Amino acid sequence: MRRQKNIIERILVNQRIRARRVRVIDETGKQLGVMDLVKALRTAREHNLDLIQVTKKVEPPVCKILNYGKFLYWEKKKKKAAKAHQVGEIKGIRLRFSISLHDLEIRARQAEKFLRKGNKVRVEMKLRGREKALGNFAKEKINKFLEVLEGLIPYKIERGLRRQPRGLTMIITKE
Repeated sequence: MRRQKNIIERILVNQRIRARRVRVIDETGKQLGVMDLVKALRTAREHNLDLIQVTKKVEPPVCKILNYGKFLYWEKKKKKAAKAHQVGEIKGIRLRFSISLHDLEIRARQAEKFLRKGNKVRVEMKLRGREKALGNFAKEKINKFLEVLEGLIPYKIERGLRRQPRGLTMIITKE
């Protein structure tokens, strides 16, 4: 309910429009040109529709003659579609230097779930003490994890393996 209220507050309709002159587009998409606000409101009322301001920063502002309920419906639908196309958040998978093969497979299955949901996965391996000197062994463990993951789901490496002060990280996404 609150989200819809925010949308309603931002959209200027009929008497809420403050500009004196507006560029008007009718319900079919045909431009009626720049006219006084009073004349535009009268035109909208003649068609039993609302005058809705669709742009804010343009001078004169662009207004459409539409049914306000339909306009809100389409705006909500556009936002929902845009949200569906967004790439999800970054999920983290932490590997240990001395991780067993079984635990590696479990982490690969968890990464598979994240990738199937459309999220990116950050693979991290924290290195402590003497482990930092054995970087090649750590890289082999990460490559083994990637081999197991490849058997479950195809992926692509978005950001390659990088050495950080506390270990190794990389980001992968679904192909």
